[in-house]
Amino acid sequence: ETFGLTQEQKDDFISAYYEEGRQFGDGKMYTLPMSKSTEVLYYNKTFFDANGLTPPTTWDEMEALCNKIVEIDKYSIPLGYDSENNWFITMTEQLKTPYTSATGEHFLFNTPENRAFVKRFATWYNQGLVTTQTIYGSYPSGLFVSDSGIKSYMSIGSSAGATHQRPTKGADGNYPFEVGITTIPQADASNAKVISQGPSLCIFKKSNAQEVAASWLFVKYLTTTVEFQAEFSMASGYVPVIKSVAENEVYAEFVAGADGGDNVAALAAKVCLEQVDAYYTSPAFPGSSEARSRVGELMAGCMTDAAALGELTKPENDAKLDELIQKRFDEAITKCEQSIAGFGI
Repeated sequence: ETFGLTQEQKDDFISAYYEEGRQFGDGKMYTLPMSKSTEVLYYNKTFFDANGLTPPTTWDEMEALCNKIVEIDKYSIPLGYDSENNWFITMTEQLKTPYTSATGEHFLFNTPENRAFVKRFATWYNQGLVTTQTIYGSYPSGLFVSDSGIKSYMSIGSSAGATHQRPTKGADGNYPFEVGITTIPQADASNAKVISQGPSLCIFKKSNAQEVAASWLFVKYLTTTVEFQAEFSMASGYVPVIKSVAENEVYAEFVAGADGGDNVAALAAKVCLEQVDAYYTSPAFPGSSEARSRVGELMAGCMTDAAALGELTKPENDAKLDELIQKRFDEAITKCEQSIAGFGI
């Protein structure tokens, strides 16, 4: 038996998941993917069907759709987005604008293009079209599955959290609405990008070589065994990291039974498997987690700034929002640079 990975095993990994293990700037392989999740767009299919609505494929379509939903339900907040961090980083990938780099200058996200999309989404918040986890104070899925009060009809969140995006069954044993799931909107269909997240495994060097070897064999089993990958995916809600799981009879039956009710987790997995070519990961380096936190913070901050200004069609308010956004970007860069000072980078 080959102690390492055969070429066939390497080729079986979903490429973006496998390549994540060597994206640290030196070309070396540090980790293997264990299981993954991504972001998907959940939508109230029952509401959409009743009103002749179609899930958006672009952010322009999303904006038009949100305005249409407000016309139908003026008390709604059409879209909830779980992670401001993910939203910001994904937009830089979709727009091919700078975010961070593992080498050279690390923090690159303070650009006119990035400030422009943040302003756009801050304007959406000002207009009541969207909310986020930080602003709402909890996962916006609470609005999506709500059966009373203010509702949302779309929610962007983790594929692994599909069951949390499903409403509770009523007294009659039926769900109040059917959940639809599709990929998130794109800025450019020719450059589709969706974030890839989830656990990867690494092995630490120890003095006992047999202990290291045993650890490697266990990692190899967890990451390359079709039956385990299938079982873990069905139990956890995460998606498999190897392509051959799709040919596993039990897993194929699981995906075939996907629906927007009892089998919503299978529906999320199905969408994930259909968009494997769109996955990306961002560079990892000492301080990269700080960048992630700061861009999410500035995203939420700019939204609340926009709301506080009132009517943005007034030139003075629009100009003031530009100033506030620039200030938040500048502060975020400063905090990121301060965070790595102790690393001697």
